Amino acid sequence: MKKTIIYLLLAVLSLNSLRSQENKINNLKPATMTQKDYTQSFTVDQTSAQVFTSITNLRGWWSEDIEGKTDKINEVFNYRYKDVHRAKIKLVEAVPGKKVVYLIQENYFQFTKDKSEWTGTKLAFDISRKDGKTYVQFTHIGLVPDYECFEICSDAWGNYIKKSLRDLIIKGKGQPNPKDGGFNEQILKEHNK
Repeated sequence: MKKTIIYLLLAVLSLNSLRSQENKINNLKPATMTQKDYTQSFTVDQTSAQVFTSITNLRGWWSEDIEGKTDKINEVFNYRYKDVHRAKIKLVEAVPGKKVVYLIQENYFQFTKDKSEWTGTKLAFDISRKDGKTYVQFTHIGLVPDYECFEICSDAWGNYIKKSLRDLIIKGKGQPNPKDGGFNEQILKEHNK
């Protein structure tokens, strides 16, 4: 009986070790069932195709300081805001009119203890039609309340998703952060960063 218990404990420990190694290899942060990913949603009258095109135009709603293609599957691009935030991002899933998913391959925050807090997280956009409207749900998979940046990142995403992206879809013009100043500078001051 003791041997069986010991073997079971070793098997569980080995499985946990393998999962931890797999997460490190895939740049994934471990998550618990109690964590809740950051989510925002809205509806618009425009078609799901128009919404999809706007989402993949990150320069039109998130930041003007992006190098590389943001609308081609498996393409990698670089996002930057001064020396405060940098990220290497890959478009890993694109289903026209339905879904867009970006993987944060590398990340750097100047203002957090864990400088790579977003590394391994995903930016997921689900698009659906109902009653003549297009529903957009954004989920930053892995951005959870335990993260040091959660509050400031939530405030920033709230602006970029519900205001800038929505305006790009509806009005044809968003409010992406410029290379200097802009919303990012404002929110850093508000959060004393």
